[in-house]
Amino acid sequence: MLRTAEQHNASLLCVGLDPEPARFPDHIHGDANKIYDFCAAIVDATADLAIAFKPQIAYFAAHRAEGQLERLMEHIRRVAPHVPIILDAKRGDIGSTAEQYAIEAFERYGADAVTLSPFMGFDSVQPYLKHHDKGAFLLCRTSNPGGDDLQNQRLASVADQPKMYEHIAGLAQGPWNLNGQLGLVVGATYPEEIERVRELAPTVPLLIPGVGAQGGDAVATVKAGLRQKSTATGSETTGPIIVSSSRAILYASKTQDFADAARQVAMQTRETLQSARVTSASNTAP
Repeated sequence: MLRTAEQHNASLLCVGLDPEPARFPDHIHGDANKIYDFCAAIVDATADLAIAFKPQIAYFAAHRAEGQLERLMEHIRRVAPHVPIILDAKRGDIGSTAEQYAIEAFERYGADAVTLSPFMGFDSVQPYLKHHDKGAFLLCRTSNPGGDDLQNQRLASVADQPKMYEHIAGLAQGPWNLNGQLGLVVGATYPEEIERVRELAPTVPLLIPGVGAQGGDAVATVKAGLRQKSTATGSETTGPIIVSSSRAILYASKTQDFADAARQVAMQTRETLQSARVTSASNTAP
């Protein structure tokens, strides 16, 4: 599904849906009952530009808007059936609880993939992999400053003493990735570490937030993370990336034309990513 969206929409851009009523346009400012309306308008404006949509569950739950999230998921599947939906939930719990979270993500909300914390180990991830047509993105090297507290520390008891994020990347490429369902989350603010993750996990999809308002460099991100090989008809992606932007798109305007403004920012970001893809010849293998 990811490859279909990438080809159909000629895009590496994931549109993040993090609705904050306090930042809504003036005519619906502060109205949590308009979360669905706001997000649906963004989806309609960007459905042909996105490789994925990524709703962040906390922004809905905080406003008792889970019902609006359910409606939004249905709306995305209706207007953009070829575009995968990644539920950004960052779940991480023991197996029996993980089973319930998996049901929530995949059956209640109908997500195609979900973000997870791997901190509790494989048995906290495995219940999601029982849903064979679904995916899971493991937090690997996040862009927040506190990520160094754990992710950048070396594991003395593991062969070659890798940093924690390096160890997670290796697990996702290898022993944990039983059915090819795993991806990794790597922040756009660390392009050198994106490249390191890609070295350790050459074929795993990378979900890369942080482009736009968080300051990540789109061109550097594509160069570091995307891998392609030449084919008779052009090129084929062998190491896919999903580059997420949220606030820069969602809050591009405070007026009633917010959806049009969002489309313009999304289009510009998509074009920047596509241009970087074309010019990143060093990432294309024969």
